[in-house]
Amino acid sequence: MENKYVGYLLLGISLLIVIIIFMFQSALTSFVDASCTLAHGQDSCPMYETIDKQTYLALGIVGILIIVSVILIFSKQPERIIVKTKTVQKKLKKKILDTQGLTTQEKQVLALIIESGTIFQADLIEKTNLGKAKMTRIIDRLEGRGFVERKRRGMTNVVVLRE
Repeated sequence: MENKYVGYLLLGISLLIVIIIFMFQSALTSFVDASCTLAHGQDSCPMYETIDKQTYLALGIVGILIIVSVILIFSKQPERIIVKTKTVQKKLKKKILDTQGLTTQEKQVLALIIESGTIFQADLIEKTNLGKAKMTRIIDRLEGRGFVERKRRGMTNVVVLRE
């Protein structure tokens, strides 16, 4: 619900309370007139002061409610920021890799990298049964041709297919 409508609602309730306060004051005054004049006389009854104090206190509280409702009515509603996001589906295009000029070992390593997407260099050594130095040279050549990228992770390298 907007602040403006809450302000109007609060203002209506405040006016209803004011009407109730004056009706209550009128009823109390008539009750005091009937009972107090017998004991104290027409104008000297202390109950009239109490009724006035209660009425002013109640009207003060209602005044605060009216001020709050006016503030709510005239306050500017905070702007809503709506962010529209486009859902873009990424179409995976299979890259046709030009593997001419690669040795069978290089093609085997490249096939393992394409299959997994990301693989540790140590796993490549394990799967191909090649030595560390040989695997390093093969990955260097694949990296030089732009097929893969090597990233350092702790004590080993992660080999990633380059996009």
